[in-house]
Amino acid sequence: MEGWLIGAIPVVDPVSTVFSCAAQLNVRAAVVLLDAVLTPADNYPGLRGGRPVFDTEEVTAKLARWGRFPGCATIRRALDLARPGAESPKETETRLLLASAGLPEPVMQHEVWGDSRLIARVDLAYPQWRIAIEYEGDGHRTDAAQWRRDIQRQRALEERGWIVIRITQLDLVEGAASLLASVRRAISSRDVR
Repeated sequence: MEGWLIGAIPVVDPVSTVFSCAAQLNVRAAVVLLDAVLTPADNYPGLRGGRPVFDTEEVTAKLARWGRFPGCATIRRALDLARPGAESPKETETRLLLASAGLPEPVMQHEVWGDSRLIARVDLAYPQWRIAIEYEGDGHRTDAAQWRRDIQRQRALEERGWIVIRITQLDLVEGAASLLASVRRAISSRDVR
């Protein structure tokens, strides 16, 4: 295992940590962890600034060097599903839910521009249909300034013809069928031939 320092304290690097835990992970959990390892985002909840950021090729090369280990098959499957760019575990879970239901994979962190300015950076998007999916964690509810910005962003997107689907944790656990139906309806409303 390769080491890393946090301050003066030696720790195992993030990829080795994920590999070491692999035997206890299902594929979804492994994808969430790998997305966190691959993200260059500095606003991902719980990730330390200045941490090492890896790309898919580096993780794949490390997997080859490690060879067989408990959970390596889970990591291989998860690596095929992992993507750089997630800014939270819930974005990853939402992306996986949509894909596992047979929907197209959404674009992460899609930028919407208008009048030569950035209108919004959408968590997950189907730009070809102008559909935005925004995960709303508790910070969006409890921070008054964030809540106000979210309302303004939604209005700005809708004024430009976007459908905005705002979701919470409840949609990922109890309301998955309803969420998927909403996304399918939105796509159907735009995918008129």
